[in-house]
Amino acid sequence: MACLELEVCKEGKFKEESEEFTLDGSVDLHGHPAIRTKSGRWVAGIIVLLNQGLATLAFFGIGVNLVLFLTRVVGQNNAEAANNVSKWTGTVYIFSLVGAFLSDSYWGRYKTCVVFQVIFVIGLMSLSLSSYLFLIKPKDCGSVSIQCGKHSRMEMGMFYLSIYLIALGNGGYQPNIATFGADQFDEEHSKEGRSKVAFFSYFYLALNFGQLFSNTVLVYFEDEGMWALGFWLSAGFAFAALILFLVGIPRYRHFKPSGNPLSRFCQVLVAASRNSRVQMSSNGEDLYNMNTKESSTNVNRKILHTHGFKFLDRAAFISSRDLVDQKGALHNPWRLCPVSQVEEVKCILRLLPIWLCTIIYSVVFTQMASLFVEQGAAMKTTVSHFKIPPASMSSFDILSVAVFIFFYRRVLDPFVGKLKKSDSKGLTELQRMGVGLVIAILAMVSAGIVECYRLKYAKHGCTHCNDTSTLSIFWQIPQYAFIGASEVFMYVGQLEFFNAQTPDGLKSFGSALCMTSISLGNYVSSLLVSMVMKISTEDHMQGWIPGNLNKGHLDRFYFLLAALTSIDLIAYIACAKWYKRIQMEGKREEYDEPDSFKV
Repeated sequence: MACLELEVCKEGKFKEESEEFTLDGSVDLHGHPAIRTKSGRWVAGIIVLLNQGLATLAFFGIGVNLVLFLTRVVGQNNAEAANNVSKWTGTVYIFSLVGAFLSDSYWGRYKTCVVFQVIFVIGLMSLSLSSYLFLIKPKDCGSVSIQCGKHSRMEMGMFYLSIYLIALGNGGYQPNIATFGADQFDEEHSKEGRSKVAFFSYFYLALNFGQLFSNTVLVYFEDEGMWALGFWLSAGFAFAALILFLVGIPRYRHFKPSGNPLSRFCQVLVAASRNSRVQMSSNGEDLYNMNTKESSTNVNRKILHTHGFKFLDRAAFISSRDLVDQKGALHNPWRLCPVSQVEEVKCILRLLPIWLCTIIYSVVFTQMASLFVEQGAAMKTTVSHFKIPPASMSSFDILSVAVFIFFYRRVLDPFVGKLKKSDSKGLTELQRMGVGLVIAILAMVSAGIVECYRLKYAKHGCTHCNDTSTLSIFWQIPQYAFIGASEVFMYVGQLEFFNAQTPDGLKSFGSALCMTSISLGNYVSSLLVSMVMKISTEDHMQGWIPGNLNKGHLDRFYFLLAALTSIDLIAYIACAKWYKRIQMEGKREEYDEPDSFKV
């Protein structure tokens, strides 16, 4: 009896000790299994959220007024400045893929975040210093009334080097910080799994609050010609973000990098092609399943076999020539790949249709920074003697994001959970992204209706259409509010979805997909505007979006976007119903429905 009690005691002690460690394979700074009570959770999560808010404030303090800096200080014309800003913005998103690759393959997310934040701070300090010493000459130039002088090639080279260092630093940092913050919560633990879902909402909220401050306070300084002060403040906030991030070192949880994913993908394709003529069994018994410790992919958790993309399963087909000994050691990875490696490729192939459907939404989102501003400039922008900058209307988008994050987390999510009568977390990521598309359609319809009434009350004989309509700019509030609400469902859901549905070794790549969706949305929007103008200006017509909006039909463009988004919604529903979720060995299921999407 005493012996039995001793065994029970030992078993209970072992169980208690095992529960101290995280279950998702995360480790501490020294590579040891992470202890739950001493690492991660909201202590580390809040540090990441504050870091994101400060870094976003610093970045948009530069980006939001870069086009004005190029025209007023550098002396470029509007077209040249807009083109340079577009190139710079596109470069930021390209560098996000670079940061994701280095993080997933070699450095890990923590080291990648630190390295690119250092580059970000160096770029901001370089821009501040070069502006103060060389570019802002005479001293008070760069405002609406005072133009700056000419600049030498060396001074301009210093300027471009600085802003592209900023693009490199922010681009490489952004896709990793969201994933690194999510890494601080163990999704295999019920309570931490719910916190991980909440983290993405608060992460997007921190991003928007940082943008709100930069779009108001910093923009005011720069618009008044105090460029050096605005840049130095941005550099200071970025430096504070870096120091804060380093303070959290003892609390962070980490995931080991998994090696170059490109070689793993190519190995699967080559191995599957080599085995294209073999006869496969239907039950998958002849597939190569390595233990996680033996896996050449170094993934933290094994991905279970799925039945889609049957051709790729041939890469895991076992033949006698693929094994060199009885232990099953891998002989040639270009001939034989483990099931987890094959499933990595399948996961990415399943994600691509969903990702493509999000690009049209990004086209809608892009209008907030372009056509919404032009539309607002053509409306009544004065209240008493105060003039409202049209670009400042984006503050209503940010406020809408804050309101709807609270509404979703505190009201809608619990309500849907009660309707389902299950332990699920309410709407799934795919369902939320679908809701985001529906609200985006409402945003475009709202903008189109407002434009119809703006034209109705416009003065058509004007040379320039600014402030020529008696319709108040505050009628734009609904379309900004709709965009903000759609972001909460689409972009937050997208962050959660790509983080949850990518393998452990490709989490940063999943976050980079979100950024490239926004980037491609900008390019598609530019292409769409060019096509619309080319078609609508035939037979000497003014076109839908002329320089004087009172002579055009911007409302038709908005309604066109609403129609395209509706078509995209139909395609998205089909792709979402087809999609099959990733299956991890021992992973806690979060949804009752197998395909996670029901209309």
